[in-house]
Amino acid sequence: MKIAIDGMGGDNAPQAVVEGVVSALKEYSGIEYYITGPKEKIEEELNKYKYDKNLVKIIDAREVVSTNEHPVMALKKKKDSSIYKALKLVKDKECDAIISAGSTGAFLAGCTLVVGRIKGIERPALAPIMPGKNGHFMIIDAGANVDCKPSYLVQFAKMGKVYFKEVMKKDNPSIGLVNIGEEEEKGNELTKNAYKLLKEEAKLNFVGNIEPRETSKGDVDVLVCDGFVGNTLLKMYEGVAMTLLKIIKEEILSSGLMGKLGALLLKPVFSNIKKKFDYTEVGGAPFLGVDGICIKAHGSSDGKAFKNAINQTKKFYDNNVLEKIKLELQNNM
Repeated sequence: MKIAIDGMGGDNAPQAVVEGVVSALKEYSGIEYYITGPKEKIEEELNKYKYDKNLVKIIDAREVVSTNEHPVMALKKKKDSSIYKALKLVKDKECDAIISAGSTGAFLAGCTLVVGRIKGIERPALAPIMPGKNGHFMIIDAGANVDCKPSYLVQFAKMGKVYFKEVMKKDNPSIGLVNIGEEEEKGNELTKNAYKLLKEEAKLNFVGNIEPRETSKGDVDVLVCDGFVGNTLLKMYEGVAMTLLKIIKEEILSSGLMGKLGALLLKPVFSNIKKKFDYTEVGGAPFLGVDGICIKAHGSSDGKAFKNAINQTKKFYDNNVLEKIKLELQNNM
């Protein structure tokens, strides 16, 4: 397997990128890495480590696409950027996958315009895996498509089902439609019509509407919604988790000696809770519906997050998810 990695993508690039690659080299076999970015900067970081130089190639790229640039215009103008060159490697079939922690807009636009969509896919979708009380769950779409048609949501459900089954190892994953109420007639025109279409799909384990307050339980595996709702749900979920952890920490520090002693005894519990909500444990969100393995890592990813994003990419590849998504769509066309 060959993975193209945007060496200049993210807040901590290229240090975190290189650290993640070197860590992955020690843990996962059968992978070659193509890191894009200024050759001298990537080499400077790689020289800090001992690694198999036969498995890491540097693709010189002199430009970087920033988060405040217009995604499509930046990709058109900056053909020598680290993200564009990584995308082109996948487009030209020189690499099987791409990982980037750079501009989300540029990454999504590039995956769609450079790598290209799977035949029959109306719109690709971003599909992060989230921690829930009773297990992990997927949100699809989490921001790639603000305006959607009901048919898009059906395709999101089918792609999400394949990914969750093959990567998360859950047979017949449940599919829920994020809505403001459980009743079938609730919602706007999009959700009402999407509900009808999803209900008609005999091969989908569709369990109906799921209210946002129920999503965090993790009882429903794949949560389908348009990108506006999904991105709002994702950021609210992350924000509440971070706020609660901060409140708990502040309360402990201000609770006096007994509170601090109690916290010390509960330290393993707090560590486990923090780990469950740590995005670095997952590493990235797959962009499903494009004709290549495309993983979007968090902008603030550290070395651990990159290593886990590589692990996620490997699972995508090893389980042949891309071809299974194509087969799923062909069987329903």
